[in-house]
Amino acid sequence: MSFSFENQVALVTGAASGIGLATAKAFAQAGASVALADVNGEAARAAAEELVRAGFKAIGIRCDVADVDQVEAMVKETVATFGRLDAAFNNAGIQNILAEMADATVDDYDKVMSVNLRGVWSCMKFELLHMRRQGSGTIVNCSSLGGLVGGAERANYHAAKHGVIGLTKSAALEYAARNIRVNAVCPGLIWTPMADQMVAAGQGEALEAMVKSVPMGRHGRPEEIADAVLWLSSNTSSFVTGQSISVDGGFVMR
Repeated sequence: MSFSFENQVALVTGAASGIGLATAKAFAQAGASVALADVNGEAARAAAEELVRAGFKAIGIRCDVADVDQVEAMVKETVATFGRLDAAFNNAGIQNILAEMADATVDDYDKVMSVNLRGVWSCMKFELLHMRRQGSGTIVNCSSLGGLVGGAERANYHAAKHGVIGLTKSAALEYAARNIRVNAVCPGLIWTPMADQMVAAGQGEALEAMVKSVPMGRHGRPEEIADAVLWLSSNTSSFVTGQSISVDGGFVMR
């Protein structure tokens, strides 16, 4: 299915690589002007410049979503540059340090929550402030299979991703009658730079075991998440809000 976002503006966080980059490219190819935001501002700007060279409209913004002032500035820069904000994909996230709950540190808990949960909250806050004035918009938050199930040694990450689903449902209720839809995607095992980092950290065997648990028998591609995000952001899903859609090769059906 092809989507059209002509004359629309999309904002993607965590857009320098992986799922975020694939989604930013998909929005641009569908006609949107795109703001690519990432804590790695240099990489975000490089990705945006590549899109511009290909004939698309894009800007790169450095933003640490754990910093509420930077999030506010990111949304303001997007609107100041392109004039509006129609779609947002709140994708930025980090992994926790693997540890049983009794051994996990407060610092790790705070770091994961500041990015994966409060970062999504901050993004939604300022995106919704603009969309409410504008009278329209769509938001897709990136949760995870970790937002639907538990995981040994991953309590901090899973707690944050469960929280993202709660934020999504609550905001969807608040804005359903105001032409603003809020949904979430829950990626399964998607091969991204984060997966590479997990392998480098000695979690390769765990990833291989996860692949064996996927009914389709493979890991997913970032572009497959991008397709789901664009569908949730498009008019073809106009009666869909408050949903958390698993894109996981059937993992949660087990």
